[in-house]
Amino acid sequence: DANLIAAVSAVASVTAGSWKMERSANFLFGGTNFNRKKFAPDFAKFKNRKEDDDDDDHNKKVSFFEQEEEEEEPEQEKLVSSSSSKKRKRKSANSEPVEGFDVFKSSKKSRSKGKEVEQDTKDETLENPKKELYRRMEQDSLSRKQYNIHVSGENVPPPLKSFTELSSRYGCKKYILRNLAALGFKEPTPIQRQAIPVLLSGRECFACAPTGSGKTFAFICPMLIKLKRHSTDGIRAVILSPARELAAQTAREGKKLIKGSKFNIRLMTKPLVKTADFSKLQCDVLISTPMRLKRAIKAKKIDLSKVEYLVLDESDKLFEQSMLKQIDGVVKACSNPSIIRSLFSATLPDSVEELARSIMHDAVRVIIGRKNTASETVKQKLVFAGTEEGKLLALRQSFAQSLNPPVLIFLQSKERAKQLYDELKCEDIRVGVIHSDLPPGERENAVDSFRAGETWVLIATDVIARGMDFKGINCVINYDFPDSASAYIHRIGRSGRAGRSGEAITFYTEEDVPFLRNIANTMTSSGCEVPSWILTLKKKKWKKHRPKRDSISTRPKDSKIEQEE
Repeated sequence: DANLIAAVSAVASVTAGSWKMERSANFLFGGTNFNRKKFAPDFAKFKNRKEDDDDDDHNKKVSFFEQEEEEEEPEQEKLVSSSSSKKRKRKSANSEPVEGFDVFKSSKKSRSKGKEVEQDTKDETLENPKKELYRRMEQDSLSRKQYNIHVSGENVPPPLKSFTELSSRYGCKKYILRNLAALGFKEPTPIQRQAIPVLLSGRECFACAPTGSGKTFAFICPMLIKLKRHSTDGIRAVILSPARELAAQTAREGKKLIKGSKFNIRLMTKPLVKTADFSKLQCDVLISTPMRLKRAIKAKKIDLSKVEYLVLDESDKLFEQSMLKQIDGVVKACSNPSIIRSLFSATLPDSVEELARSIMHDAVRVIIGRKNTASETVKQKLVFAGTEEGKLLALRQSFAQSLNPPVLIFLQSKERAKQLYDELKCEDIRVGVIHSDLPPGERENAVDSFRAGETWVLIATDVIARGMDFKGINCVINYDFPDSASAYIHRIGRSGRAGRSGEAITFYTEEDVPFLRNIANTMTSSGCEVPSWILTLKKKKWKKHRPKRDSISTRPKDSKIEQEE
């Protein structure tokens, strides 16, 4: 037992020694037994030396800071070095006594910090105008993407968000906004959103937008805003249209927009060309066909040197070979060096773009949707009729099953339009006809009767295929196959206008099959289904497809010969 007690006490002493060693910060090797009593004098010397070293270091630090303060005093008086002021700020901040937590003081500090952050962001905006520019450009591109607007050109103005911006951004008169609201315009159409700011910024423009998309107001509205008020200095704006009916329609729509103002919009008529004295005639905006305006220029009855705006409506038609000389004469007569020219159409071939660029400067190109495509609101269908007799039978059968007026029928020539009218006029159908051989009065009456609903079916040539706005046409029938893709787009564009739905039926015979692929491509681009076998046909180059067709009649040839004899 005595041995056991001695062993336990020995272990306890070793354990206590090792614990003391671990508690000490000055041991050399872990696990070694350090006898503090035996080496007490040496340990005291070592401890005193360490305390002396710590005091020296502290004195050095104090002396260093004191020296630094002495050096900072003259600098503080002179305010020479910015780095010394930063050191003083840090030292003063460290020397401040620690206060208790104060909710109100911290909230004041946070508010002051927030103001400082806002000020910093303002400074950054001023210092970095490019950031603001890039932000606006990004917003403009998102807006254009939303409305399917495609532009090309430098520094294109941002699109309109609403009609109220016309007043805030461009100083539009109240009567224009009032008239737009009275006409039922709540929001700008895509072409109006982009074309109006372009023209109001003084840029020239050529625009391509689907039929029935509001192109007329897209060029009349900025014209009136820019001209500001009525003037007696002569004609200040000219609008050219390829057909008299379209020119009359543009004048009628323009007069609706100037209601309540002193502006004068005049239509160039045949009597006006012969008798009017344009030097005394009050006219701000003149609307005409190229031929009539060229006659007045040639007779030196009209001065266009002060014209500020020139608009070519349905420009691809105006740039055809038959009208090119007339257009050239009008463009030369409008000799104002600051004139703004613009071209608008539903189809814009590359050749027309090249001609446009040759007479325009710094122009902006505006395309709505896909270029040269038909309206997506029109349901399109191809019908094989076989022969000319088959066409007439298919037409009568269609009317017997479901006649949903108003219906517009297109033929390739005035002779064929007369023949179809003779076939249908004796039937129980209210039918009318319009072509270039009719006198102007009869043409106007035919259009007015169709608009009023007195005529259910109007037979026409391509003379009214462009730009004419007939409200609510339910169906367009291409009795004769169109001679080009653009003719097809403009024909069926008389239906499905201003977001309404419509239908287009195209008859074709064996003679038309080689050109089916061309029309099928236009149909598929606007989302219509086409039989797969048509898409396998070879695409043939258009060459004014107007084949010589048999006369329109359901009577056999023998009976016609006997009747002629």
